[in-house]
Amino acid sequence: MEEVALGSLYISLLVLILLSGFFSSSETGLMAINKYRLRHLANKGHGGAKLAQKLLKKPDRLIGLILLGNNLVNILAASIATVIGIRLFGTSGVWIASLALTIVILIFAEVAPKTVAAVHPERIAFPASYVLFVLLKVLSPIVWMVNGLANLVLKPFKVRTRIDLIEHLNQEELRTLVKEGGERIPDEHQRMLVNILDLEQATVEDVMIPRQDIVGIDLDDDWDDILNQLTQTLYTRMPVYRETVDQVEGLLHIRAVIAKLAHGGLSFKDLKRAVRRPYFIPEGTALTQQLLEFQRRERRMGLVVDEYGDIQGLVTLDDILEEIVGEYTAESRAKSRDIQLLDDGNYLVDGVATLRTLNRNMDWGLPEDEVSTLNGLLLEELGEIPSGKASLKIGPHIMTILEIKDNVICKVLVKPQPTSE
Repeated sequence: MEEVALGSLYISLLVLILLSGFFSSSETGLMAINKYRLRHLANKGHGGAKLAQKLLKKPDRLIGLILLGNNLVNILAASIATVIGIRLFGTSGVWIASLALTIVILIFAEVAPKTVAAVHPERIAFPASYVLFVLLKVLSPIVWMVNGLANLVLKPFKVRTRIDLIEHLNQEELRTLVKEGGERIPDEHQRMLVNILDLEQATVEDVMIPRQDIVGIDLDDDWDDILNQLTQTLYTRMPVYRETVDQVEGLLHIRAVIAKLAHGGLSFKDLKRAVRRPYFIPEGTALTQQLLEFQRRERRMGLVVDEYGDIQGLVTLDDILEEIVGEYTAESRAKSRDIQLLDDGNYLVDGVATLRTLNRNMDWGLPEDEVSTLNGLLLEELGEIPSGKASLKIGPHIMTILEIKDNVICKVLVKPQPTSE
């Protein structure tokens, strides 16, 4: 390089530093880009996004190409800087050039470009994708050889390079993704999305109306009483049975008899004719599965049965939808379990309130593994049915049993954990 002018060497060195900055910023921009926004833009036809998506499908090749280019230009820059240093300072120019080039590359080819790329990844990644895509085509044999050797080294460590495996999200990661998008997603929509993810963990027992609270029509009642019940009921659907719900005849939609009922022409035969055959749901059915079953069978109500065929409760489509959107009908509010806030800061809670509801609404963290209701939890902790008032501590909460009826704890006074500042 003795015959090459210093001006040409300076220009060559500047070009190589710029290329080094290009490769460094491209690497950071492509790796920092939001993969879901990238997929959205690619689906909309954005050219740069499509190329970036293709490059990121095989990250080992992309990184191999970038590092190949980056190392090549850095080594060439170091060689040229050494020549310039020797010409200007003699033998001392070797270490002077090395020190100066290290500072220049660190600032102008590493820190500054990567910072810009990390802050504005799309502005860097999309234009760079066009260049990198062409380079990958041209240098593919070299990149393939380098990656083959690198993957051979990584094979014993079972490192996976397939992007579809890397980007696979589990349920908790999806939940975090939804919550982190809070600034762009309205609070109500965010809450509904999280509730949809929670459906997979809940079963029909978590939302069903217990059998002792089922409101239905007893065909053995006096006809006037039945007519009065049909006129005054808040429910649009009710089970029809004889004496007890175990002898269920079917399910009735009030709409099927409302016309004749309004004109006073409803007869017992009309009522029985309008009853639809019962639909039974096995215990333990996941809410997501049951939602699809309601849709497939064109049903909106079912009776939950255990392994012996005994009826345990009743579930409606509204019960499942309310797990997503919250209570939205007068009917649902009528059957909801009240949690009353008292003046002293304590809560008066129904014993049949589900632990899932209490944990979701009050964030009390009560154990749900063995039992599903507050009554069941208290009886499990006590080991017996108390004869009168009793107090016990579950976690940080002090619970006092106030009322017991038919061996079921009806009212509980809950003193929650004091809120920490």
